[in-house]
Amino acid sequence: MKLYKLNTHTRGCNKSYDADLVLNPQDHPTAKVGNVVEIYAPEDENGTHLLLQITELNEQSKTGRNVISIESCIATAFKMRSYSNVVMQIVNPADVALDSIEITFKDQYMGRSEMWRLKTYLTNTCVYVNKKIDYNDMQIRCQVYEMWSQGERVASGVITDDTKIVFRSSTSMVYLFLQMSSEMWDFDIHGDLYFEKAVNGFLTELFQKWKKLGCNHEVTIVLFSRTFYAAKSLDEFPAHMRDCLQQDYKGRFYEDFYRVAIQNERNDDWCTVLAQLRKLFTSYQETVLRYHERQNMRIPQATNSTATQGNFLEVLNISLNTFEKHYLDRTFDRTGQLSVVITPGVGVFSVDRELTNITKQRIIDNGVGSDLVCVGEQPLHAVPLLKFHNKDTTLTSADDYSLPHWINLSFYSTNKKIAYSSFIPRIKLPILSSVDESDVEENERNFLSCNQSEYIHNSLFDYDAYDEQIFQPLPAQSTCSLQRVVRAKKTSVPSFETYAYRNNDWENLTPTKIPSLRRKMSDPDIHHGTSGMLAALTDSTNLSESLASEKNARRAIVSIAPIVRPGRALINPFDPSHVTIKLTSNRRRWTHIFPKGPTGVLIQQHHYQAVPAKTTLAVSYHRQLQQSNSNNNNNTNNNNDSDYNSAAGDQYDQVSTHSMISLSKSIVSQNFVMGEEKSDFFKRRTNSLLTATASAANVPNLTATQAKSYVWGATGEQEWTPAITTESGIATGKHMKPIIESDHSNFGSSPLEATTETVGKGKIIIGVDWKSLSIPACLPITTDYFPDKRSLHNDYVISDYTLLPDDVNLDYARSRAVYRKPLSTEEVCKEIVSQRLAQGFQLIVVEEKPSNSNSCCSASGSGCAVTSNQSTSAVLPPSSETKKEYLLSIGRIFHKISLSGSVITVTGYRPRHPYPPINVDYRYRFHAPQHETYEISGVNFTTEKLENFNWNHMDLYICTRGDVDYPLMESLKYWRFRMYLLPRESMVNKIVSFGSPRCDIFTEAVVDNTRDLIEDFVRLIENVSKLKRQIGRKARDSPTTHSLTKRRHSTSIISRPPNQHDTPTPRFTEKNHNLLNAPQQSINVRSKLEASRISRIFPGTDAAAAATAVAVVPRDDQDDGFPVDNKFSANITLAEIFEAMKHPSTGVGYFSQTQSLPSCTFVSYDALMWLKARLTNGRHPLDLLEAMRKERMICHASGDWNQPVVPGFVFYYVVQQDKNAKDYAPPLNDYSAFVNEWLEIEFQGCSFLWHDEPTPSHVPNFLRDTTAPQSWTDYCKNKRVYRQSHLEIDVNQKSDRMEWGHVKHHTVMQPGFAFELVVEWVTSSGPIVSDLISGWMRKANHCNYQLVSVPADPMAEPFTKKSDPLRGPIFIPLCVTFLPDGAALFEEFPEDSRSDRMLFLQEAILARFGFSPCVLEETNKDLPKEYQYVHCTGNMFALIRCASHNYQMESPSRQEANVTRCVYGHTNNTNVPKKVGFLWAWNHMIPNKKWKALTINNSVDGELFQLKMLKDFREFCSNSDQRLANFWANCQELKRKSLKFENNNNNDDPKNI
Repeated sequence: MKLYKLNTHTRGCNKSYDADLVLNPQDHPTAKVGNVVEIYAPEDENGTHLLLQITELNEQSKTGRNVISIESCIATAFKMRSYSNVVMQIVNPADVALDSIEITFKDQYMGRSEMWRLKTYLTNTCVYVNKKIDYNDMQIRCQVYEMWSQGERVASGVITDDTKIVFRSSTSMVYLFLQMSSEMWDFDIHGDLYFEKAVNGFLTELFQKWKKLGCNHEVTIVLFSRTFYAAKSLDEFPAHMRDCLQQDYKGRFYEDFYRVAIQNERNDDWCTVLAQLRKLFTSYQETVLRYHERQNMRIPQATNSTATQGNFLEVLNISLNTFEKHYLDRTFDRTGQLSVVITPGVGVFSVDRELTNITKQRIIDNGVGSDLVCVGEQPLHAVPLLKFHNKDTTLTSADDYSLPHWINLSFYSTNKKIAYSSFIPRIKLPILSSVDESDVEENERNFLSCNQSEYIHNSLFDYDAYDEQIFQPLPAQSTCSLQRVVRAKKTSVPSFETYAYRNNDWENLTPTKIPSLRRKMSDPDIHHGTSGMLAALTDSTNLSESLASEKNARRAIVSIAPIVRPGRALINPFDPSHVTIKLTSNRRRWTHIFPKGPTGVLIQQHHYQAVPAKTTLAVSYHRQLQQSNSNNNNNTNNNNDSDYNSAAGDQYDQVSTHSMISLSKSIVSQNFVMGEEKSDFFKRRTNSLLTATASAANVPNLTATQAKSYVWGATGEQEWTPAITTESGIATGKHMKPIIESDHSNFGSSPLEATTETVGKGKIIIGVDWKSLSIPACLPITTDYFPDKRSLHNDYVISDYTLLPDDVNLDYARSRAVYRKPLSTEEVCKEIVSQRLAQGFQLIVVEEKPSNSNSCCSASGSGCAVTSNQSTSAVLPPSSETKKEYLLSIGRIFHKISLSGSVITVTGYRPRHPYPPINVDYRYRFHAPQHETYEISGVNFTTEKLENFNWNHMDLYICTRGDVDYPLMESLKYWRFRMYLLPRESMVNKIVSFGSPRCDIFTEAVVDNTRDLIEDFVRLIENVSKLKRQIGRKARDSPTTHSLTKRRHSTSIISRPPNQHDTPTPRFTEKNHNLLNAPQQSINVRSKLEASRISRIFPGTDAAAAATAVAVVPRDDQDDGFPVDNKFSANITLAEIFEAMKHPSTGVGYFSQTQSLPSCTFVSYDALMWLKARLTNGRHPLDLLEAMRKERMICHASGDWNQPVVPGFVFYYVVQQDKNAKDYAPPLNDYSAFVNEWLEIEFQGCSFLWHDEPTPSHVPNFLRDTTAPQSWTDYCKNKRVYRQSHLEIDVNQKSDRMEWGHVKHHTVMQPGFAFELVVEWVTSSGPIVSDLISGWMRKANHCNYQLVSVPADPMAEPFTKKSDPLRGPIFIPLCVTFLPDGAALFEEFPEDSRSDRMLFLQEAILARFGFSPCVLEETNKDLPKEYQYVHCTGNMFALIRCASHNYQMESPSRQEANVTRCVYGHTNNTNVPKKVGFLWAWNHMIPNKKWKALTINNSVDGELFQLKMLKDFREFCSNSDQRLANFWANCQELKRKSLKFENNNNNDDPKNI
């Protein structure tokens, strides 16, 4: 065995040392790039083996003979010493292939199609623990967390086509729901309140683990509970209580309460939050139970529900309503969604069947992780257990159960020890009621004398036989249809379990029956035989084991009259393992996130179990797994794991004689280990490990006919066994040895131990799935279930269509304004698959059959799903045409996409009998941060009909590269990122840095900076549009101007490399902002205090200043930065002006030639300003340009003569130019194609910049005789509010995929208004879009603007479709009675104008606080007018709503009954009138750090600027210190002065702008 000397090197110091492994090619003549080598120390044969891949063979290698060098960090991690001797040999990648690998990533958004591309990229590469992976094409950074191979955890290995890749995100959106049911105020066995156990125990530990792992989740914490009212009818409730009451199946009235403690926050340290939760806890119950109490009013008695009867499913659905809108408010620094419910109960919930179906469907389809953490003790039956509401209360009616596999369950127990006892109770006893002695005796007599009429026949009835019949699995033939069998998971058992006393079902039984029933139920000697079907399915050894443990199972009696429900196998919660159900795609949706245990079945690692100390081989696996601190706990998401207990059983015998399934659960895992601690498990990788079961380790081929799955558990492969706490070692004679996890990361706590030696199956203890709660897994991109032929034929409707991308592309590419390379057929095929993955589909990995007779299978194999390297390789065998096939599924929908030559065929299979759509209308009360009350809200929970998704439209959209014929529609769920462009505001600084006591100071500036705003805006849009100017503008007083200006047409686009647009020509500017490298529209000169235009938005300014400002002389016309030769004479002709405009150096600046723009293109704003600087006799520049257009001198740049001249960033070109010039470019002559490529924006409200206009009135709008319109929608030329254009997203050309999107923007820019931009995409990667937008944000900063991300639904009003159920606006009433003698406002004006005037008054108040109007599309003409505003910082929104009469605030709701939760506050008067006021909402899209950065200097407790604004705004609106009255008086004063001024000037007809 040849030895090599080991050196280490650091990456980056030296070009030739850039790889992980450097070796001398002369030593290894056979080595090739891509080979995998194994390196280990010769003396430590069984120690750490490191696998590395040869990534480069350098002839000029720096290593000497017989020396190899590895990267120093790897050497440290694998404890390899420099200069030691090591063995290195080339290994066969198949021998060291990984079964599964976990990859973690942080602070980035990785969509599912990026995950697939990353998987393709990683295939056939070698990885080791903690390896950092940089996928530069997609700009993705991630790290290897853990790897499994052949049933054990390994430290390095090779990723093959069959390796399952699990992506885990340390920056997810996490909802933590604390169930504040009555048990939270009970004590646990250690004397702690369950609330303390949840917060001081579980949450404290969870947050410590987050900190240790460097998680940066965005967290929302909600306390929730259900209050029952003791009332028989609605009449017993006063009117103010009726809004949110709901009735349950027993007719009880209840109301659900939600208290949002933390909303969308990120914290480095969460300890402060725990204190906040404790504070809320002290008053929570009292507040909720006494919420409706009023003086002199009786309300029904309120009680808090138990955990079992709580609103568990409603809570999951509320989080889903937010999660399923993930494509609307896309942020680029987090991936993944997780909802965790922390309950003091034991995992049993009484639920409505319909709501269960909705919840299951939505959780599975949306791929959302749902974790349930119980701080109660683990019961003696299978959990989680859903008990369906049973309206039939007679004793003979059976209860129906479901064991949801889509909830990941954890039990949290503290490590406290009691000195005198090791007993852990697993049952909570009913509360002892004080009963009369006589009653007790009477009862006892009744127990003994069995009164036959009222008692179950004890002696005559054979319960065992009855159980046998009721729980017998269905005969196989009745389950041919896949769909119906899913339902076979429900079961019937009466609710006499340990928890039943809570369910109020005891009321229905007479006291005489209960104890006897209970006695019989818990009889330990009941023995349960098994049916032939099960025996056939499981291996005989397992079976005998399971029967042994059956002796100890607690049994339940079922009702007396035999219940015959055809087609249903009933499940007994005390012994669920004897019902197997047919496999479905839902059951397999999460399986690929589980590692395979030593026995070849998938394991859930937070299930502990004692194992027999028998076979050493088995124990050694466990040791390896223990040491590996198995962090592979399936993420909550793993909801649907299940391989199948296939008949491959006998192969497991050689490994160990105990049950293969029980072993799988014994993998203990409590902790996470990072860094050097991980080295404990870098054990020797032995291929002999599972030689005996090599075949078993392979996934058995999944055909739907044989595949069965256990009902219980996320994997469906693990058998449930009851815990046995007594020592009766006679049954099997085998002693069980507990596995003890040496949990060194558990902060010094003692390891979890099984205290008693147990027997049979051993103890299954469900621990906490810390991994899933800390780094939740994303929905895997692969699965392995496809229905068999018979099922496809019987149960599915098949449809197909073909695409010929090449033909389609030719037509569309030609009609484009800008030619772009169309996608090749292969790219279209990959993109079609990517889109399905992005919408939640999974690739189906089907095992290849040995015979190639079936063409479908031969094409599939690994290529069908796992991306098979062909899909990326450009080199394909030339002989045969490309053939590929991909199978995908979501729920019961399957797609087959096959590529053959240049034809793509898409075949869809959808269920013949789809589930009916369900819609649940839910009302609740919630209290969000900064709100003062629990407000009414309502929301709908609906299942989505996935089969209705228009895939044909989406596929054609991809084929045509996003052509206008196939627009993105709402139903396609495209991603979007919405932004407002707002000018930077200096006043904020005054409040934050200098602590200004008042916040209504934003209108105090008198300088009008409209000109600067427009100039900066033009510069920014040029930049975004990638345009460059040919003429460098003149900087004032610069003698070199003329030598700087270039000749027109100096650059030709044709010869320029594609990315040259990114480097604009340098230009001088006067301002010292570093603007030299930004294309500049014109020099940025602060205008002198020009006829100070104080628009309607700034009333209340100092009246005197405003009056004097009017008299200021107009500014010098020379200051616009254009090279000015001389003014035009008064009688100059149009043709002469036109010639001057065309002048190469002193004319209007043209843009450098760009594809689809004709030569000599300029924007109308430039031309207007150019003319303004030269015209003398008051001619209107706009009229001149329009005259030139009519004379056919200039024309819209698309070549469309019908487009009039619109002032703004709108393109026009000079028509009369030399058509023979070498770089002449004609216009497109296609208006719609042109506007699809270019942003064109009209300017409003700034026409005084290019034409002297009468000064606007200084009277505030609400006091003018004729009010000015609220927004530009009323008078803009283009009647549309928004326009859409094509957007090239991959500006830096990094991506290996064709990326494009669209930008939707306002058609008008008006200073003082927010300008909206929305980026929309489906065919782009998150990191690339993120790159583009952050580039825009930087450019906006250079241009004195800020680009702020805003939510799609800023106000989140209740009862609206897209609204986030846990968010809502704060209502701030406006005092309208501040006038002396209670006079009404606006009495002097006609009545029909009063409501509008009220609106303008509110707008003026908002302007004082720094809010700008946002223009929105009018959606519904019937609803009252509403106007939305955004604060200049972008941190908050306000909304005012106007009615047609008496300025009342109308309800936004869809039915009059649900008056908005904002208007009805919590007041003692129940008939609250509709009030005037504002809705205020926070912008939750602002990044957390930026949000918290606005802390006011020297403030007490570091008050946030945002909260100070809200407080001050509330005070102003309530007229505290007469602020509102003073504002009103100032405005009236302004009006008086203005009238006086006009009269002095004999100006009888003041003109309003």
